[in-house]
Amino acid sequence: MAKVPGAVVAAVGLVGGYGVARWTKRRPLGGVVLAGAGVVAAREWNARAGAPTAAALTGAYVAGFAGSHPLAKKVGAWPSVLGVAGAVALASWAFADRRS
Repeated sequence: MAKVPGAVVAAVGLVGGYGVARWTKRRPLGGVVLAGAGVVAAREWNARAGAPTAAALTGAYVAGFAGSHPLAKKVGAWPSVLGVAGAVALASWAFADRRS
């Protein structure tokens, strides 16, 4: 079975979590998507680059989620979410995924 890069999982988790929360109008449901993808991404990062890198990238994932909220007030919700998802995906590729 092919493994999905952590960058893809993280980006899908951030965008998908927001999309689910917005379209269902149930923020906890979006949180489930966000958290589930975060766990899968962290496992991939750990397997590819080790625990310290996985911890740093997980921190970036959480910071991206938190940072998207104030950023959304300046640029809009979707641009904010897409921007942080791209930034986390790029960090994931640079520090974990390209090693494979």
